[in-house]
Amino acid sequence: MHCKIAIDGPAGSGKTTVAKEIAKRLGIDYLDTGAMYRIVGLYLHNCGVSPDSTEEIEKTLSTVSIEYKDGKYYLNGKQVGDEIRTAEAGIYASHYGANPVVRKFLTKIQKEICATRSIVAEGRDIGTVVMPDAQVKIFLIASPEVRAKRRYEELKSKGLEVSYDELLKQIIERDKLDSSREIAPLVKAEDAIEIDSSNLSVEEVVQKILEIIKERCSLSSQKTVR
Repeated sequence: MHCKIAIDGPAGSGKTTVAKEIAKRLGIDYLDTGAMYRIVGLYLHNCGVSPDSTEEIEKTLSTVSIEYKDGKYYLNGKQVGDEIRTAEAGIYASHYGANPVVRKFLTKIQKEICATRSIVAEGRDIGTVVMPDAQVKIFLIASPEVRAKRRYEELKSKGLEVSYDELLKQIIERDKLDSSREIAPLVKAEDAIEIDSSNLSVEEVVQKILEIIKERCSLSSQKTVR
């Protein structure tokens, strides 16, 4: 039986780091759905398409191909890099992600990826929309200040010049956008377990989730949970 693990939560809560580590330890696939929204948001922005122009978005996306291979994403056949990891790309993801055409386009791809495998998928609507049948649903949170600091340190480590105050402002704006949109808003699934990572190390969060997975999933054919 496939084990499906959904990790949702706001920007900067540690979903990506934690989900990657859990997938690695279990020897199963990992899917960052937020990256897919960043890919589409940045692409549509660069094409000059308005987030409110549903007809133009639909027309543009009809010529777009997004593939997931070996943990990497390909847009129209070209591998996607760190250009989607900027704070601006995150804002584009939220603005365009509020459009039902974009969500329908990406949700279909995500459901297909998750349907036939054991997988750790992370995003904002995994447990509520993409994998409502997931055996394990985690809602990972942290204070805006902690999340801004994490993103600041991440981007600085990549040599990018960023402002902590601006990142904090953008995270608060992103939270508001993600939580208030009409289509698939950021909400905790009724059967999700909430974990606040503000004062926890990555390893502590990983261990908490692995214990939950042990209780709810049978992964005998996978790597030993440790």
